[in-house]
Amino acid sequence: MIQGKMFINGEWVSALSGAERKIINPFDSSVIAVVAEGGREDSARAIAAARQAFDSGEWSGTSASERGRMIFKLADLIERDREELACLESLDTGKTVEESRWDMDDIAGIFRYYAGLADKDGGEVIASPVQNSTSIVVREPVGVCGQISPWNYPLLQAAWKMAPALAAGNTIVMKPSEITPLTAIKTTELAEEVGFPKGVVNLVLGAGTEVGAELAESVDVDLISFTGGIATGKTIMRAAAGNVKKVALELGGKNPNIIFDDADFNVAVDYALNAVFFHAGQICSAGARLMVQDGIHERFVEELRKRIEAIVVGNGFDKKTQMGPLISAEHLSKVEKYVEMAPSEGAKLLTGGKRPSDPSLKNGFFFEPTLLTECTHEMKIVQEEVFGPVITVERFHTEEEVVRWANDTVYGLSAGFWTRDPDRIERVSKALRFGTVWINDFNVYFVQAPWGGYKQSGMGRELGHIGLEEYTEVKHIFRNHAPEPFNWFGTSS
Repeated sequence: MIQGKMFINGEWVSALSGAERKIINPFDSSVIAVVAEGGREDSARAIAAARQAFDSGEWSGTSASERGRMIFKLADLIERDREELACLESLDTGKTVEESRWDMDDIAGIFRYYAGLADKDGGEVIASPVQNSTSIVVREPVGVCGQISPWNYPLLQAAWKMAPALAAGNTIVMKPSEITPLTAIKTTELAEEVGFPKGVVNLVLGAGTEVGAELAESVDVDLISFTGGIATGKTIMRAAAGNVKKVALELGGKNPNIIFDDADFNVAVDYALNAVFFHAGQICSAGARLMVQDGIHERFVEELRKRIEAIVVGNGFDKKTQMGPLISAEHLSKVEKYVEMAPSEGAKLLTGGKRPSDPSLKNGFFFEPTLLTECTHEMKIVQEEVFGPVITVERFHTEEEVVRWANDTVYGLSAGFWTRDPDRIERVSKALRFGTVWINDFNVYFVQAPWGGYKQSGMGRELGHIGLEEYTEVKHIFRNHAPEPFNWFGTSS
């Protein structure tokens, strides 16, 4: 049985209340770990440690090249312990262990990228209109950063926040999802092995209503970064108003995947599956909203149905498994309710739509890969984020129509479309109102490019050099080398 504590001011500690939480394996509902269950007072302790560590200047005053060296070392340790981390991630989330291995490779790359950027910003000299003066613009660390990560990609999303914050010279208080904390605990152990100064890296476990709320409300936190749902994001924005702290939010999406008649049929079908069924559709950028043009609609849907019915659902540690379970009984119930409601709005259930009959899966939170056709853009299941292995299919006639429907959403995280027409590529890529637009591909991300959404998908950007800038403040420094009296006040004319 795995035991997990919190890491505050360089020490591993239990919750002040003594509370603990059982961590459940989504595959069979077994208890895989018992971890500390922190509360507001534990969050406050971690914030105080991070505040003292930042204000002392020990980390922010460390040379950028030395910060980079330590972050490179953390990347090396993640690579060294790749298999252990991948197994912990799959135990915690239920995803296939091969997917988790891919995640660990990405995570090591993220830390290396920001380690390399740490010493690359030497400031900018601005031409000054004042004689005998210099004017420079520099970026400095924000301060204490609260970082709240989701349960679907626990360590990957934490790395998106942790790596740039540390590279910029900030101190951090991490709060992973209370139901998937295992890789955050392990990575904090690796950070301790690297030797970051006390108070620079802090880890608090517990519910968002307690630990997360304290991070959002505290006047000693300078920035709050959150990945999760819209409702919680709005709550965090209101709480952050107390000291007008910087806010970075990634709040999910309902992402259209548009297939035009002239698309490469076989590749588009394959990627329509990839866009949704990795990690059982529990991906903020999942292409769950499939939009297929008239000319290929019936053929496309039928091929999709055949492929979906061949997906192997099971234990993430079984090499044959292609899709694992949903994260929890609560989330399984939510997905079920969406699918049960869809026919009342006019959708047709073509395949899936229920829990598997395989008795070996009965104790897990499994839901069959599901295909709903005859959907329209105003349906609830089309508009809202189901966050499960469910594809809705809308038929469209014209380019103008599909662009209008695709943009008819409160979200704006990502979108993709498939065509061979270069003129259409130019038009549609400009017309879609989303933070990322993929052409003849889907769900491609890499650390060098920014990630974030329009509209209610959030604010700010992660990844890329912009992701580093999110964790900095801009300062203008002006120096007059030969000041002279202005002689305006208190002098005789």
